[in-house]
Amino acid sequence: MTEGTMSAPHETPSPPPARVTAVLRILVLSTFVVLLNETIMVNAIPRLMRDFEVTAAAAGWLSTAFMLTMAIVIPVTGWFLQRVTTRTAFGLAMALFLAGTALAAAAPAFPVLLTARVIQAGGTAVMMPLLMTTLMTLVPPHDRGRVMGNVTLVISVAPAFGPAVSGVLLQLGSWRLLFLAVIPIAGAMALFGRRELVNIGEPRAVPIDWMSVPLAAAGFGALVYGLSGLGAENAGQAPVPPVAVTLVGAVLVGLFVWRQLALQRSSAPLLDLRALTFRHFSVSLGLMCLSFMALMGAFILLPIYLQEVCGLTSLQTGLLLIPGGLTMGLLGPQVGKLYDRLGAPRLVVPGAALTALCLALFTLTGQQTSPWLVLALHMALSAGMAFVFTPVFTSGLSVLPPHLYPHGSAILGSLQQVAAAAGTALVISVMSGHAATAAADGAGTTAALATGVRWGFGVGAVLGALAVLVALLIRTPPASQQPGASGAQDEDGTTTNKTVHTPT
Repeated sequence: MTEGTMSAPHETPSPPPARVTAVLRILVLSTFVVLLNETIMVNAIPRLMRDFEVTAAAAGWLSTAFMLTMAIVIPVTGWFLQRVTTRTAFGLAMALFLAGTALAAAAPAFPVLLTARVIQAGGTAVMMPLLMTTLMTLVPPHDRGRVMGNVTLVISVAPAFGPAVSGVLLQLGSWRLLFLAVIPIAGAMALFGRRELVNIGEPRAVPIDWMSVPLAAAGFGALVYGLSGLGAENAGQAPVPPVAVTLVGAVLVGLFVWRQLALQRSSAPLLDLRALTFRHFSVSLGLMCLSFMALMGAFILLPIYLQEVCGLTSLQTGLLLIPGGLTMGLLGPQVGKLYDRLGAPRLVVPGAALTALCLALFTLTGQQTSPWLVLALHMALSAGMAFVFTPVFTSGLSVLPPHLYPHGSAILGSLQQVAAAAGTALVISVMSGHAATAAADGAGTTAALATGVRWGFGVGAVLGALAVLVALLIRTPPASQQPGASGAQDEDGTTTNKTVHTPT
């Protein structure tokens, strides 16, 4: 199978530009709300441990379960988004998120709170691919960089605000405020979205292969769970070794891939892997995974370093990390505009190099390092990531034909979860191992942890260097290869000029 050999199915005309702008704004704002909630519990773990009398490992499941649910649900969204209307997908995503948030706010026991987080994650898992698929369907290639830049602003700023928002709310009262404060905002977005949102395209009766669903759920779930457990302090005491769970997950994912390849020859697969036959998409995917591993590793290490080594409070840590998130977010639209003018390579290569350099400089930090220097490095790291993520997402998805947008978005989201788990496990394992070695050699608790953190950042620097090498392979696809380009045709002659210019 070569690039461009598949024709897009019949598509309905796009709505007028004003309605396109409204649709994208509704989806972007709603995505901001659900992503904000993803990191809003970072500072609440100690209080939850006291209130519910659970261990740190048990409380950590509030994050692990969220990530697991995302990994299980996202592979199915490629099929789901083709079967239902835009309004139905949005309504389901927001309904699940609101139900989970309300249940979490009223949770009388820890298992109920854990269940609520799973329900929330189900809604979040639908919202992200829905936003990406709708954007790629409506926005023409010559304008995607700018619009994707605006989306990057939301995606990066929301998680950065999570820890700071939670720090402020926890100062005001109970951890339940973390959910009670979100309910009216999410409810307003759900009502406004259901009233204003219009359907994009028409649903298609795509059959589902029921053997693929459990393979995807078990495979991606076991892989993410196993990778998450590799870095845990009590990994050696787990009933089933995380290494074994990871290997089982990898085997099941392999069976899932084999099943999808077989289905491609006879019927519709659950996740159409023909998206990977497009070189630009595959290279962009590889760069995204390496960059996301490095970024998640840094996000995990920085709070540990700032609180346990530098002695800052959770609120101070959250406030210190906000400027980095704002830097990435505010640069997003500008990077998007530059992408439309300069293409991907001139932005991605310098961005990846800056990211690797900052991670390398983090390996020089210690107990006496000024928090202001950490702030400057974090802002520079965030700037480098901004120059990577916006061009990579835009360039990668742009080469796919419209009927592969849902599948491309699902592949992207699934591998993001795997990369996040792998990056976290890798840096935590390295940090814990070197901290234990330093402590055995006579170093104090804080000094030993500082040593471990430096080694963890060293792993991030290596991942960053590999990302630079992959970034050298990135190319901006010619307009003739972008299925949504004006007047562009597939090789069978089917015109795919269905997008409209939007001033979003």
